[in-house]
Amino acid sequence: MTNLSFVSILIFIVAVSMTMVGKGGGNFYVVILAMAGTPMYQAAATGQFILFAASIAAMIIFQKNKSVSWTLAFFIGGITAVSALVGGYFSHMFTGFALKLIFAFMLFAAGAVMLIPVKKDPGGISKKQFGTIEVTIAGQTYGINLWIVLPVTLLTGFGSGMVGVSGGSFLVPLMVLACGIPMHMAVGTASTLIAATALMGFFGHAVQGDFDPAWAVPLAFITIAGGAIGGKFALKTKPPYLKKLFAYTNWLAAIFMVINAFKMSKIL
Repeated sequence: MTNLSFVSILIFIVAVSMTMVGKGGGNFYVVILAMAGTPMYQAAATGQFILFAASIAAMIIFQKNKSVSWTLAFFIGGITAVSALVGGYFSHMFTGFALKLIFAFMLFAAGAVMLIPVKKDPGGISKKQFGTIEVTIAGQTYGINLWIVLPVTLLTGFGSGMVGVSGGSFLVPLMVLACGIPMHMAVGTASTLIAATALMGFFGHAVQGDFDPAWAVPLAFITIAGGAIGGKFALKTKPPYLKKLFAYTNWLAAIFMVINAFKMSKIL
């Protein structure tokens, strides 16, 4: 019980802080659970389950403030959700050790992506060319480059479902850089995308028998509270100020995961 209480505190902090920048926090959930001794497959399944709970809570907050683009949510989210289901199902093709190393690599990559400079809101961009579709959001038209969006979305969904993370670290920059939508709209929409990815990734793990409700259910209530609070803070805070901090913590989490992977395999 003491171990669960400590894990609950850490996960609540992550739920609040990560929701603020549209990253979900699935990567940290898995790290915390793995460090607490939870087997990697169960950690990934539990991480997806509680991530879904936090994202739904945040999505409600963002939607009330009209900071969710449902057009992008259905377009990108549908592709991400299906690829996450596949990733979750085929995760058993890899050993727990391999998943941890893959996960660490994704954390390092996520940190690098979060440090990419993002231009200010372009105020609506319309690009009529082959491979580009137009999406109107709040009266503004934006060009969506499918040559960039589709492959990145597929890879993000598959990798996220496989190791139990949300993919928010990639989806927010994707929407801002490739789609040109405002940062606050990207963060709000990411909460919806993360929820879809987490749910399908969870189902992929659940059918393999990796779900353990003893920890997942109580932790879900913790993340619901954290997601709601984080969503409210996000609407009052400028997310770019937190990007460097979260990039560095991503790298720190990746280091811990690598150490844990070698320690559990008794290589170190």
